[in-house]
Amino acid sequence: MWRILAVDDDNDILDILQFILEDSGYKVDTLSDGNKFMDAVNENNPDLILLDVMLGNCDGRDLCKQLKKLEQTHNIPVVMISASHNSGNTINGEDGPDEFVAKPFDINDLLGTIEKQLSLRAA
Repeated sequence: MWRILAVDDDNDILDILQFILEDSGYKVDTLSDGNKFMDAVNENNPDLILLDVMLGNCDGRDLCKQLKKLEQTHNIPVVMISASHNSGNTINGEDGPDEFVAKPFDINDLLGTIEKQLSLRAA
C-alpha cells in the first residue's frame, strides 16, 4: 500500500484529502505544521508528498528544496498544491516539485497525478 504525506495548514483540506485518498486505497498521514515537515517525512517514510505552497508558518517551496537536496529523500515525488494558480510557473528546477496542482483541484485530476508519480517511482 502506497503511503502519502499531505501537508496543508488548512485542516478542512487535510480532512478532505485524507478521506479521498484513503477511499482510493492509500495510507495517508497529515501534517498542518510545516516546522515539523522533515520529522514527519522521517517518521512516516512516505512514497509521495502532497505539499501546499503557502503554509501559515513557512513556504512549501522551501520545504521541497530542503527535501530534494537530501540524498535519503530526494527521490520522493512531491506534488505541490496551491490556490495561487501562477505558482506552478515559479516552481521548477531539480530542487523543485515533480508536479503542480492548482486549488480548487478536480479529484480525478489529483488522483491521476498521484498515480502517475507513483508509477514513475515504481518503475
